[in-house]
Amino acid sequence: MKYWHFLPADGKLAYEPREIVKVKHTLILPPDTRIIPCNVGFHASARAIDALQYAPGPIACIVTLHGTVVSHGNPVDKYAAQGRTVLAMADATETIRAFSRWCALSVIHLWDAPQIVYDYLNTGDEKIRAAAGDAAWAAAGDAAWDAARAAAWDAARAAARDAAWAAAGAAAKTNQNTQLEKMLNKLLSQEATK
Repeated sequence: MKYWHFLPADGKLAYEPREIVKVKHTLILPPDTRIIPCNVGFHASARAIDALQYAPGPIACIVTLHGTVVSHGNPVDKYAAQGRTVLAMADATETIRAFSRWCALSVIHLWDAPQIVYDYLNTGDEKIRAAAGDAAWAAAGDAAWDAARAAAWDAARAAARDAAWAAAGAAAKTNQNTQLEKMLNKLLSQEATK
């Protein structure tokens, strides 16, 4: 099975021994090592969206795990293993930025976004990024106060709303993962042909 993992921008392991990670090189712990997710082991996630939440940097990797593999989370969002081999890797900085803009555009219809926000999300033009961020924060602040007032009147329906949000959130995360993996796979295949 293939998994996803991210590395810091320098391409080294995030933790000791901080060695440079290379494609096709297997990192492995001694056979008697007790694998403990979040403490001991080489980590990866089955979904790119899950790996992204643990990312110490922008270097995206497709990896295989070897030896003892221990799952973590409920639902499972990462694994720790005795060994890990990188099959492909690339700097995904621009891909992650494009993915973030794609995510924002997928929900922009839910609020009255200023035009500069639309412009930045559609173009990725770094010259207007700061202004778009300022405009979004200002608009979000007003929306947050409106939402807080509405929530105070809507407390009786909170449990049903929370369940609906959880289901919608899971579906949205699956949709986001599909898009992220599509974008990362394209980047990694381009990197492989260089």
